[in-house]
Amino acid sequence: MPDTPTRFPLISGLTAPNDIRAMSDADREALAAEMREAIIDTVSQTGGHLGASLGTVELTIALHAELESPRDRIVWDVGHQAYGHKLLTGRLGGFGTLRQHGGISGFLRREESEHDVMGAGHASTSISYATGLAEAERHARQGSRAVCVIGDGALTGGMAYEGLNQAGALGSPITVILNDNGMSISENVGALSRLFQRARVDPTLTRVREELERGLARLPGATEIGGHIRDATKALWFVPGALFEALGFAYIGPIDGHDIEGVRRALRTTLEMNRPVVLHVKTVKGRGYAPAEADGEAMHGATPFVIESGKAAGKKAPGPPNYTEVFGHALVAEAERDPRVVGITAAMLKGTGMQHMMKRFPERTYDVGIAEQHAVVFACGLAIAGYKPVCAIYSTFLQRAFDPIVHDAAIQGLPVVFAIDRGGLVGDDGPTHHGVFDLAYLRAIPGMTVMAPMDERELVDMLHTALRLDGPVALRYPRGAGTGVALPERPEPVEVGRGVVLESGERVALVGYGFGATLAVEAADLLADAIGVRPTVVNARFCKPIDATLMRQLAERHELLVTIEDHATLAGFGTAVLETLDDAPVRVLRLGIPDRFIDHGKREVLLDEVGLTATQVAARAVRALGAPSRMLVAES
Repeated sequence: MPDTPTRFPLISGLTAPNDIRAMSDADREALAAEMREAIIDTVSQTGGHLGASLGTVELTIALHAELESPRDRIVWDVGHQAYGHKLLTGRLGGFGTLRQHGGISGFLRREESEHDVMGAGHASTSISYATGLAEAERHARQGSRAVCVIGDGALTGGMAYEGLNQAGALGSPITVILNDNGMSISENVGALSRLFQRARVDPTLTRVREELERGLARLPGATEIGGHIRDATKALWFVPGALFEALGFAYIGPIDGHDIEGVRRALRTTLEMNRPVVLHVKTVKGRGYAPAEADGEAMHGATPFVIESGKAAGKKAPGPPNYTEVFGHALVAEAERDPRVVGITAAMLKGTGMQHMMKRFPERTYDVGIAEQHAVVFACGLAIAGYKPVCAIYSTFLQRAFDPIVHDAAIQGLPVVFAIDRGGLVGDDGPTHHGVFDLAYLRAIPGMTVMAPMDERELVDMLHTALRLDGPVALRYPRGAGTGVALPERPEPVEVGRGVVLESGERVALVGYGFGATLAVEAADLLADAIGVRPTVVNARFCKPIDATLMRQLAERHELLVTIEDHATLAGFGTAVLETLDDAPVRVLRLGIPDRFIDHGKREVLLDEVGLTATQVAARAVRALGAPSRMLVAES
């Protein structure tokens, strides 16, 4: 970000975030304007979580004005609302590298700053973190305080209530700031969202409650009688505070989250109470940037855009549809053929392509909020009743539902289809979002069918197949555009547990799984040039049940098997091949994601970094084979 001291003198002039405390009101408002300009400028170039961070600018200023970070612990749920926090904690100079390979993260990272208390990219964890920190302080008595900021969207996640339950029972002195803007990525869903919405659109509820409580305080015997009447009044008016107070929290709000001094006063009050408190603040997602305010969903995770219009920068070149869109339309087609097909997603309607199902069959489409465990068990209930539920969930988020997949779907043999979007490296969101562990835990589950298409046509066929199997099925596909193959007019079933030999050759067999099969096809010509014969190319299609017969045949006829997958090499598809071959006299080279967390960056950059490009696959196969290579490729 060029000339940052000149363009953003107030941000660059901070030596510590609590320097804000000594600023005048006018300077703090000017600081907010600088922060918004810096966020918009950077995200317009890099992409990122724009709306959420614009909505918390004043809240961020108020927090750092009242607290002594890093001694006091500010815990940001998810972290995508914390770009302002990054700016106030010494990262203005590197802010232009946001989400870029080698640059600063789009989420919080402990190794990035002492002010990042914890690193997270998944929702609903902040209250549990803060409760743990508060209890540690109770033992250590070092004078630190714990405040967490959680969006109302994250309160659709059950883990948030687990944290509230324990903090309320312990009396942990934490302040939970409920950042209420009516959205997670899409508009929030569920009964609690409607409750918050009622408080937002009808401020009379809050005024009436306050007036009643003031009146009750003047009654004779107010402490005892008034308490009972007050509780009954809360229940009658059904204000949000009644829920939190029932869990052992004091409740303050709702207040204007864009009023810096108002938030500071309220925060001061909560900290002095030395008990669990919920401070309910109302904010506007995308505040201060008209396109982001007008379309909070599109500007939640923005791609680079033109600041003046908010439109995507540059024209997108025409190309094949992405896997998510292909899945979404294929699901609608299956639902048209079979009234038992039901779609389920966890706060990711557009992200998973499920919006097409919602538009066509709203009565058979469910967005359960950020509640992946519930999504799976809910699907199991539908399956027991004879329906065919399809749970469309990102690979990284499906990790949160591991136990229900085992306990509720697999043990009972229920026909639930898990459409696993974003399998593999996803790019700019980094290690919290890369979907590289799903095969490891899914293929270990008895009765689970695990498959992956090499292209979008096979995706359509596999979805069709999955809906006809009597048991749980996982269907995994990557982020991004397909290969451009023609889609079938009508899908055809795929033979379960059977791989496909795409090309018969000699010496080396390139055995790809999912995206790895596409990569095997691309690497085949390079490898043929290097070793003088055509390799065999295989699309494995199934990780479980694996095509054991085909794997043994390949082992008998080749010197080297190269398995290729965009998944962790430990316990992934390549490991399944090794287990299948057991003591077969053949060398197996497993190519995949190495045993470390992969940083953020463009997907193509990360694939190159881990050695998953056609050139690198061919070169690594040549080295493993021991043949001379005519390709000048460095070892990855």
